[in-house]
Amino acid sequence: MIKSLNKFVLAVFTVALFASTAVFAGSYGKKKSNDIVDVAAGNESFSTLVAAVKAAGLVDTLKSDGPFTVFAPTNEAFAKLPEGTVENLLKPENKDKLVAVLTYHVVPGKVLAKDVVGLSQAKTAQGSEVKISTAGGGVKVDNANVVATDIAASNGVIHVIDSVILPK
Repeated sequence: MIKSLNKFVLAVFTVALFASTAVFAGSYGKKKSNDIVDVAAGNESFSTLVAAVKAAGLVDTLKSDGPFTVFAPTNEAFAKLPEGTVENLLKPENKDKLVAVLTYHVVPGKVLAKDVVGLSQAKTAQGSEVKISTAGGGVKVDNANVVATDIAASNGVIHVIDSVILPK
């Protein structure tokens, strides 16, 4: 009886060990949730922004731990700029200008919509302050309207804006 019980306990222990190993191995190789770059790249509305981030060499920065708050202009926002502006900024000789424009859209830390409403300004990664205002039930960052909020990423949050904001 004791031998049978020992064999049974050993069998249960072995099955439990293999099961837990399989569960651990299955989750070990899985990629963590999408970072800011992955989220933006997965949305066609941000293709111009993603191209600009790549041209500026900011992909690794925006894939790092952060956290970051990104006020992300849509393709339509970039299209509002004077003709040739985007193409000019994407040229290698204008990389510093492009980096300045893009980092002006990034605030260090994770600032959710509920937190933005209580702010009047925020210091950007570029170094300048963006003006934040609330009026008529909406939120503006400089002169851009925030049109969607709290798009979660593993290293921060994205708020969608309808205009490109430019450092002063």
